[in-house]
Amino acid sequence: MSPRSTDLFLCCTDAMDSGNLMTRRSRSDKEFFFQDWIKTRLEELVGDHFSDVGRNGYPDFVLSDHAEGYELKGLALPGRKTIDSNSRYPKAIYRGREIYYVFGRYPTTTDLQLPLSDLLICHASFINAHVEEPVNKSFLGYGSYGDLLVRDRKMYVFPLPFYITHGTQGQRTLISPPICLPIRGWNWWAN
Repeated sequence: MSPRSTDLFLCCTDAMDSGNLMTRRSRSDKEFFFQDWIKTRLEELVGDHFSDVGRNGYPDFVLSDHAEGYELKGLALPGRKTIDSNSRYPKAIYRGREIYYVFGRYPTTTDLQLPLSDLLICHASFINAHVEEPVNKSFLGYGSYGDLLVRDRKMYVFPLPFYITHGTQGQRTLISPPICLPIRGWNWWAN
């Protein structure tokens, strides 16, 4: 069975070729219009056979009939060269699903409708091939009465794939692993 990420990539590129624009919910919407656009592509692709995990969930969307999930990152151009990930370490497999990151960049504007300037879908192992996740350690017992919880939540910062690859800016790119997953210490994307 082929990865659905390939089908999602083709569906997105078809929508871009057709001039399908993203639509902001309001002029101050800086986040949801990219998610809404991808959600529409998933609906076209798999109908209602996926779930929106929610605001603080990971990944953003999971397929019901295929073991894949998608974490979305929409960014204004020219944008940053790194991306922050609160408490969630990029992993190739999470809860039994292959994880793909979907990066979409768009022009800096407050227009209600705007195009995607480029699109990059990559397997999480391209961002990080390690499988061990650092542990967040929180503890209770701090403060005057010992009832304060100190929450240790790591922030992971990783380079955007647009800046660690050549020729992907302004393009549509799919970075997918070979049939078998990378083995620790082996970077399958290296030249």
